[in-house]
Amino acid sequence: MNGLFSNAAARAAQRSALASLADLTASVGVSGLAAAQESPGLMSVIDQHAAGVRDSLDADNRPLTAILLAAYAEGVRDAAYQHGWFAPEGHIDWTENDWVLRRLLAVCTLARTLPAAR
Repeated sequence: MNGLFSNAAARAAQRSALASLADLTASVGVSGLAAAQESPGLMSVIDQHAAGVRDSLDADNRPLTAILLAAYAEGVRDAAYQHGWFAPEGHIDWTENDWVLRRLLAVCTLARTLPAAR
């Protein structure tokens, strides 16, 4: 019985993580990735942030997963909120130097590299 329930829990965690990453991509990733395509400087910064995320998650020694990325993004947001950061409402000005938004955009970039969900 334990295996049946643990598999169900793993599938639920995966679905939740994918939904969280989809929400993040909708709120940050779409506009950020479009802005990065137009700005090589922004793309370079996002690439550096992506490398930092990979290092934080020890991605050289274990594969990136939706669960790891979603948990990381949640941790970044939680820490930022505790320090007074608030997500912008509406249009995001990607020319501003907002570390949190750039880090979250890096998560979106890495999420795009994950194998498609089945």
